[in-house]
Amino acid sequence: MNLLFEGKTCYLRTLTVEDAEDMVQILVKNRDYWAIYEPRHRDSYFTIAVQREKIRESIYQARENREYSFGIFSHDGNQLIGHISIYSIKRLPFLSALVGYSMDEEFIGRGIASEAVRLITAFGFEQLRLHRVEAYVAPDNIGSLRVLEKAGFEQEGLLKQFLFINGEWKDHYYYALLEQDF
Repeated sequence: MNLLFEGKTCYLRTLTVEDAEDMVQILVKNRDYWAIYEPRHRDSYFTIAVQREKIRESIYQARENREYSFGIFSHDGNQLIGHISIYSIKRLPFLSALVGYSMDEEFIGRGIASEAVRLITAFGFEQLRLHRVEAYVAPDNIGSLRVLEKAGFEQEGLLKQFLFINGEWKDHYYYALLEQDF
C-alpha cells in the first residue's frame, strides 16, 4: 500500500524497505537532538537491518488499518527530512488516533512539520473517517507546541508524569483536533 500526500513545502510517502538506509542516516544525524523529547534507543536501533524490520512492521500495521507511517520528504532533491505516523487507530465508539512526528533539526522552523501534520490529519479525517486526532507534547517542546497549534490542534489538558524519557517521568500536554474543526 503506497500512499503519497503532496504539500507545498514537503510530501509524505509511505516508507519502503529501500528507505532503510536513508532512515538510518537521519536517525544517526538527529540522535542527540531527538533524544531530548524521545526515549533513547540502543545502538542496534541505528542499523539498516532494524530499520528494514521496522518498515516491514509499519507496512503490516497499515494493511491491518492500525497505523500508517510516512517519511517526510523535501521537494528539493526528494530528501528524507523527517517521519510522521498516525497510530493507535481506534474504531467506534472512539474513532480517534494519535499523531507523532520528528523533523531533521536542519529543517525545523520552516513550517514543514506543520504542513506534514495537516497532511496526515487530512488523511485521518477524510480517508480513515476519524472523529478526532490527538497528540502528546512535552511542555518545554516549544517548536512542537507551535507545530500543533499552527495545524489547528487545541490543548485539552496536562498529563502528569506521562512518559518515561531518559531516566525521568515527563509531563505532556494533551492536544486534539476534532473533525468538525478541521
